[in-house]
Amino acid sequence: MSQKMSSHAKGLALTAFGGLILTVDIPLIRLANGDNWSILFLRTGTTVIAAIIMWAIWRALTPNAPRLLPGRIGVVVAALYGLGSIAFITAVYNTSTANLVFILAFNTMFAALLSWIFLKERPRPITMIAMLFMILGVLIIVGDSIGTGQVFGDLMALTAAFLLASAITISRASGKDMGFTSLVGVILPFAVASFMISKGGLNVEAPLWIILNGALVMPIAFFCLANGPKYLSGPEVAMFYLLETVLAPVWVWMIFAEVPSRNSLIGGAILIVTLIVHSLYQLHAGRRRSQLAVPHSV
Repeated sequence: MSQKMSSHAKGLALTAFGGLILTVDIPLIRLANGDNWSILFLRTGTTVIAAIIMWAIWRALTPNAPRLLPGRIGVVVAALYGLGSIAFITAVYNTSTANLVFILAFNTMFAALLSWIFLKERPRPITMIAMLFMILGVLIIVGDSIGTGQVFGDLMALTAAFLLASAITISRASGKDMGFTSLVGVILPFAVASFMISKGGLNVEAPLWIILNGALVMPIAFFCLANGPKYLSGPEVAMFYLLETVLAPVWVWMIFAEVPSRNSLIGGAILIVTLIVHSLYQLHAGRRRSQLAVPHSV
C-alpha cells in the first residue's frame, strides 16, 4: 500500500512540475519578439536537439530507454503533434494569449469525444454535460473575436486542441510508450519553418528566450506530462494541464499588460470551472469504484 501511495505522490510531483513549467511557454515566445516562422524554427530546432540528447544519454545508461518513434503508429502520432505545433504558433500570432489557452483547454473534451467515436468508450452523462458547457465557453470567446481579426487565431487554437486530442487518443489506443514522440514530432514544423525562413531570413530580436524555451522548457514540460499517466489517472493528469490555462494569461498580463476582454474572461471561466468540476467528479468516481472493487477482510 505504501509503495502505491509513493508512486501516486511521485506522479503528482512529476506532473505538477511539468504543468508549471509549461505555463512560461507563451511568455517566452512573446519575449523573443520575432515573426512566427523564425520563432517556430528556433523553438522546434532546439527541442529536437534537446530530445535527441536526452534520449542518447538515457540509452547509454540503460537499454530500457523508450524508442523515439514506436513503429508506424508513432509516426502518425508525431505528425499530429507536429501539425499541432504549427497551429499553436499560428494562433499565438493571431489571437490573444487568454483566448489561446482557454480554447486549448478544450482538448480534454475533444479527447473524450474521439474516444467515444473511435474507441467505443461512451462518455458518462456528466462528461456530455461538461462538453455542452465547454462548447458554450468557446462560442463566447470566439464570438467576442468576430470583427476584431482574431477569429482565425481562435480557429487555429481550436485546431491545435483537436490535433493534440487526436494524438492522445491514438497513443492511448496503441498502448505504446510515446514519451519522446511528441518531441520528435516537431521535426515536421521545423522542416516547414526552415523552408519559409530560407526565403525571408531569420527575424528574432531576442533569440535567447526562444532557445531557452525549446532547449529546456518544452522538453522538460512535455516529458513530465507524458509520463504522468504511468502513475496517475487521466482526470488527475488533465487537471495539471489547467495550470497553463490559469497562469499563462497572468504572466502575459504582468509582462506585457495584455488584459483579456470581458467575454474572454467569461468564456474562460466557464471552461476552467467546467474542467475542474468534471475532473474532480471523475476522480471521486474512480476512487469510489476502486474501493468497491477491493474485497473487505472478515
